[in-house]
Amino acid sequence: MALKTQQPQSQDIQRVVHMAADGVTLEGALAIPAGARGIVLFAHGSGSSRHSPRNNFVARALQAGALGTLLIDLLTEQEDATYETRFDIDLLARRLTATTEWLGKEPATQRFDIGYFGASTGAAAALKAAAVLGSTIKAVVSRGGRPDLAESALGRVHAPTLLIVGGWDDVVIDLNRQAYARLTCTKDLVIVPGATHLFEEPGTLEEVARLATQWFSRYLGSAGRGKP
Repeated sequence: MALKTQQPQSQDIQRVVHMAADGVTLEGALAIPAGARGIVLFAHGSGSSRHSPRNNFVARALQAGALGTLLIDLLTEQEDATYETRFDIDLLARRLTATTEWLGKEPATQRFDIGYFGASTGAAAALKAAAVLGSTIKAVVSRGGRPDLAESALGRVHAPTLLIVGGWDDVVIDLNRQAYARLTCTKDLVIVPGATHLFEEPGTLEEVARLATQWFSRYLGSAGRGKP
């Protein structure tokens, strides 16, 4: 259901929301803690969903750091069952752009700076959408992402971008280094030692959450933006 009324800033918001995009209805989980300084929109990787335990872990860490989150299923169940659709970066980016525009119109979210957190192919979609939306997107974080799939859009990204890769994810490290070289925005590449692609090793996902919270806290919200 769409948000209908302005919520008091001192009150936590947690609800399931629905929005229209490309003739389908997308479903997401919105959480805004009291005193939030911004909101982070999650773009999941292929075969994942808003119920991803890893992304939910990171979302809870962001919420504890006074950041709102929206975990959205960019594909319907039927679309996600099709291999080609899972890797349709343009489609994912278009859905992400539509969701971002929704956030900008809803009374409960329109006052917030917006950031993107992308995983796997979702990172490419986040960077493509950020290139289209320009200054609307204040920061991007990629976890084990495929930013190389954003291709020519990389040079048009203005949002400060953090690429996080596992130290044992050799192929993805190389792809991230190639993408990093093409980014012209404020950027950083962090390799988490001892982590594989899914960051399942003890302490590695916690490190991702810490790095993401630090990055978004730096760039979302006028009080925190630009501070080291």
